[in-house]
Amino acid sequence: MQKDKIPLYLMPGMAASPRIFEYIKLPDDFELIKLSWMSPTKGESLSGYAKRMCQRIEHKNPVLLGVSFGGILVQEMAKHISCRKVIIVSSVKSNAEFTLSMKLAKKTGAHKLLPTQWIESLESLALYVFGPSIQPKVAAYQTYLSERDPAYLDWSIDQIVHWNQTVTNPDVIHIHGDKDVVFPIKNIDTSNQFFQLKKATHAMILTHHKWFNENLPSIILNT
Repeated sequence: MQKDKIPLYLMPGMAASPRIFEYIKLPDDFELIKLSWMSPTKGESLSGYAKRMCQRIEHKNPVLLGVSFGGILVQEMAKHISCRKVIIVSSVKSNAEFTLSMKLAKKTGAHKLLPTQWIESLESLALYVFGPSIQPKVAAYQTYLSERDPAYLDWSIDQIVHWNQTVTNPDVIHIHGDKDVVFPIKNIDTSNQFFQLKKATHAMILTHHKWFNENLPSIILNT
């Protein structure tokens, strides 16, 4: 009798396509399902969006893995469905882990001035999504950006800045790079189920894919 595979749903970061997971290769015990961003409806909340995204989950008790804003989204999705594991990569577990500039943006609304600037320059968008460490290879990283719709970007940035989660869920597994400048590790709570990758940046799902391929199975299986 064939053993059922463990479903692992992969959610990319803001503006990124599922292609960022192209180097993730796990044993046959796992079934990888790559999710992509949907267009938000007018006035849609992050919770409502997460609930709608859950309609794409076709397995019971899946593992959800999200990168950056995708990490925030999978935490919201887990509030609507039962999950075997929730794993976030290059992301945050609560708004307490935001940078000071992001906290100020919530109060001032300054973030609303940014999207148009990014759209005009695909390079600027790539640098924001993956961090300035990708500068030498920015042209290559641009191929991973598929969501460039102004309405989607406006909505995404606004939802990140106004994320209202203040308490960390201790069940969330957090994988983070010590060179992440988008979400600097100095602001991250590293006390519980935390894996720190040395010399890893915000783009580590690409640059450190070998680590993920070697370690994700044991993290998911608790071995």
